[in-house]
Amino acid sequence: MKEFEISVGIVSAQNIKFSLNAAYTAKGQEVTGNQEVEFVDGGISWNGNVYQELTFTPVEDYASFSLFEVKIGINFHWERKETQIFAGTLKLVVDEGSLCAINVLPLEDYLVSVISSEMRATAPLEFLKAHAVVSRSWLIAQIEKRKRMEKTGTGGGFFSFKKTKDQIIRWYDREDHTIFDVCADDHCQRYQGITKASSENVVEAVRTTAGEVLRYGKEICDARFSKCCGGVTEEFHTCWEDLDKPYLISKKDYLRPDEHITDVEADDCAEQDATAALPDLTDEKEATKWITSTPRTFCGTKNKRVLSQILNNYDQETTDFYRWTVEYSQERISEIINANMKAEVGGIVDLVPVKRGASGRIELLKIVGTEKTITIGKELEIRRVLSETHLFSSAFVVEKFFSPNPQTCTIENGEAEEEALIPDGFVLHGAGWGHGVGLCQIGAAVMGDRGYKYDEILLHYFSGAQLEKMY
Repeated sequence: MKEFEISVGIVSAQNIKFSLNAAYTAKGQEVTGNQEVEFVDGGISWNGNVYQELTFTPVEDYASFSLFEVKIGINFHWERKETQIFAGTLKLVVDEGSLCAINVLPLEDYLVSVISSEMRATAPLEFLKAHAVVSRSWLIAQIEKRKRMEKTGTGGGFFSFKKTKDQIIRWYDREDHTIFDVCADDHCQRYQGITKASSENVVEAVRTTAGEVLRYGKEICDARFSKCCGGVTEEFHTCWEDLDKPYLISKKDYLRPDEHITDVEADDCAEQDATAALPDLTDEKEATKWITSTPRTFCGTKNKRVLSQILNNYDQETTDFYRWTVEYSQERISEIINANMKAEVGGIVDLVPVKRGASGRIELLKIVGTEKTITIGKELEIRRVLSETHLFSSAFVVEKFFSPNPQTCTIENGEAEEEALIPDGFVLHGAGWGHGVGLCQIGAAVMGDRGYKYDEILLHYFSGAQLEKMY
């Protein structure tokens, strides 16, 4: 099997400005320099003509193009615009009343950028190799899934939204993308072209693992990753479809029981944690105990040397990713929830975890309002509804605080009605950064720093999976 060529959606807008930094061909002519396209009359307006599709193909392999005002970290707290540089082909298409810029390039070249964009190139080599395999596996799994859906005619039958009178369940996955394989933002895998300088370590990590994927039986693993699991990884169905993936089971991000511990920093893993049983974090009492403590795990490191090696500058703006606290006044949380849900919930009386996953992440959350009570899920939807951007994770416990003379309201409790106190505000005590499924990036980097090989890192996070060279 030959290496894949993939398409990456970079930016969508009514107007897109870019620069061809070397010679490209488009519509039978050779062009360079600054260009501008605009959505006009349902097509792409360029140089006085309107097209349905426009492709700029590099004349030489070294050619690159720059896209201006590319938005990164969309809807996250680090959201910003950048000028980014890309190698390969630039394809412009019409998509739902807008223009979309797509980068077409070889998969392995794409991975060099992903690894450099997701984490710092100074990270331990074995960790970078593990990440290359995970990113490659995930992407190929998505491409194969898309082909299966198109072949069976179910490509338009994917639904990530379930709504009833008192429940909204929504999850977010790459099936949202239909005109390209993957997007360039954190929704899929962070990709910034050749904007980020690639080190020899990253190139070597991709080169030495070229074509290697994780496989479970006949299936290429849908290998997920997040920044920090919070000490225990999550299961697939908590965050996305109600499917069980046997290689994405919950795992402790601890030292192995048989590992000899030497020169371990006080803020890292402790020997007594290695043999501790995994608590049942679906239980509210156990989840509260876990989340409000600071167990010593791989991803719980405070080692600034390691963290500076793996976190990009804007990721280092976040310092409390392992255990965090967010406080809301009644006015503020009511404003956020009502705005995000586009519904009149009223004042917020309570936030009640209904169902937790194996890492303690909330899968279903009941929001009790003065005007309406509604249950929401899944993991990312909960994070989205409770924040202007996104909470770090849905692994949190809820603390309410009251004034000496709190107001009361009447709420429906099933068929009955009861008087309830209205809190002055809420404190959310949380754990982890991201969905927590699959590879924990910070935990894996700590493992790499400690001398674990990339196959050991992979099999720690993906139970029962096997490494296989696909091409």
